Amino acid sequence: MEEKTQQLLRLGLEALGLTLDEKQIRQLSQHLVVLEKWNRVHNLTAIRDINEMVGKHVLDSLAVLPWLKADAIPSMTVADVGTGAGFPGIPLAIACPDWQVTLMDSNHKKAGFLKHIIHIGDLRNVTVIAGRVEQQTQNYDAVISRAFASLAEMVEHTRPICRDDTAIWAMKGKYPEEELSALPKPYIVTAAYPLVVPQCEGERHLFKITKGSA
Repeated sequence: MEEKTQQLLRLGLEALGLTLDEKQIRQLSQHLVVLEKWNRVHNLTAIRDINEMVGKHVLDSLAVLPWLKADAIPSMTVADVGTGAGFPGIPLAIACPDWQVTLMDSNHKKAGFLKHIIHIGDLRNVTVIAGRVEQQTQNYDAVISRAFASLAEMVEHTRPICRDDTAIWAMKGKYPEEELSALPKPYIVTAAYPLVVPQCEGERHLFKITKGSA
């Protein structure tokens, strides 16, 4: 089963134009193998089939990588807010080992799973915070979230961990016109990218939000 999962990953990475080595592919696959096992008991994700997870979780996470890389700085610090079972944070951390990625989730069962994945995958550039983002104080170069909340709620909740120059990246499905119109000042959308995710149907979009002039 894991061999098929790795092959689906290779095909998806090729479609995205991304190059990862065999160790990275094994780390991505291992994440899904363990997630499928834990999911039987802890209900960490609604997706049960491991091969369906390849597109809807891993490739969906990595589809944003070209845009984040174009905006990245050396040793970039990234906070994945409301990470759930580790998406997009763990795939991004595996693909970019020079980034320092912090996974945030208030669900302690999910945090326990994430710590296990970090340990067995030897992901030295990943840390986990089990708690609400509003209670954190460390600032990050970039903040990303996949379906954590509305755009207005996202910028409000992540305010304590953002500097004025922090890039906030929001991963969404359909183009969220109402959410965009409700974005509070001084936050502005500085970029919007439609995404094509291999092995995953439906619309996907990525938005870059920054703090404009008050």
